[in-house]
Amino acid sequence: MRIFKLLSLLLTYPDDALRDAAPDIAHLCRAADALPPDLAERLARLALRIAADDLLDTQERYVALFDQTRSLSLYLFEHVHGESRDRGQAMVDLRAQYEARGLEMAPGELPDFLPLFLEYLDAIPADEALALLGEIRPIAASLAQRLEKRRSDYAAPLAALLALAPEAAADRAPEATADLVPASPDDEPAAARDAAWADAPIRFTAAPSPAACAGDLP
Repeated sequence: MRIFKLLSLLLTYPDDALRDAAPDIAHLCRAADALPPDLAERLARLALRIAADDLLDTQERYVALFDQTRSLSLYLFEHVHGESRDRGQAMVDLRAQYEARGLEMAPGELPDFLPLFLEYLDAIPADEALALLGEIRPIAASLAQRLEKRRSDYAAPLAALLALAPEAAADRAPEATADLVPASPDDEPAAARDAAWADAPIRFTAAPSPAACAGDLP
């Protein structure tokens, strides 16, 4: 199993199937030579925690992080377009790219969901995948910083994306990317978070360009 697929699985909402597969995922993470050993071990620890912890507790942690905290959203175009109409067109374009490469989406699934985007990267040639990963590097850096501050095990997959992404593709230094997405303290009311989000739309462009041919990552 290749690295983008592993990261996609680790960032997916945990269910029984993921929990059962988690020990094997941990083994594959430790064997991944695309990442530094310490980072590979962090990924393995996340997988083993998913396997060991009560599933409902794991699901609650996931929802609290990624569904209830907008600054940690795993929907890429929220960080690019907010709720503007541009987001809708960007998703139409991205969906068309997925379909052109044979990537099928489940009913109700949105194309800018990071785990799905990583599945797409897993299905295209390595040079194309790394170039597209570089385009979302500022988002990954922001998410990684916020998760590290929370001491969340889920910081590891985002740190792995930063380790894989071409450094030259980043428009900002990692320490500058925290301002790309409005902060959402844990005790901030949901209405206040929504208002802060609406007041600070993101203005850079990160939608990937169409790819030419299918292939495998090393």
